Amino acid sequence: MNRHSHNPGRAAAAGLVLALAGLGALPAVAQPGHAGMHGEHGPAASMQMSERMFDKVNATPEQRTQIRQIMQSAATDMQAQRESRKALQEQAMKLFTQPTVDANAVEALRQQQLAQHDQSSKRMMQAMIETSRVLTPEQRVKMAEAMKQRRDMAQRHMRERRGVDLPKTEAPKS
Repeated sequence: MNRHSHNPGRAAAAGLVLALAGLGALPAVAQPGHAGMHGEHGPAASMQMSERMFDKVNATPEQRTQIRQIMQSAATDMQAQRESRKALQEQAMKLFTQPTVDANAVEALRQQQLAQHDQSSKRMMQAMIETSRVLTPEQRVKMAEAMKQRRDMAQRHMRERRGVDLPKTEAPKS
């Protein structure tokens, strides 16, 4: 059992909040099926992040309740889509482990995967639109600003880690 299976609403909370960051500035930010949707640190961390974001935008109790309901509904739908994606991945493994790989079957599977991704993306956008209707324009701007700061910090940390992890090379000799 994975760590998110007991409450998909919590697992989706972080992803939706992350995606909402783009509502004011970048409308096409949904990346279903990626770490943002699954939550890198588990459902408890996802809910903590959601609560912190709600605090940053001064969300009312009514807004919090409405957004949680939207997230739960999206999470339920996304769980079914994750199961479908897993089945397609298993199908791909079977195709690629055959003595002869059937290019036509692989292409048909690729088309199914594209359709599934499109369905996931559409569902996340729907949740984003519903949530945008709950938040004020000012709240969406605040959320986008907070998420930009968070993204910038994460990128800075990634660059720092890469710098530490890079092998040391000798300076060229003249």
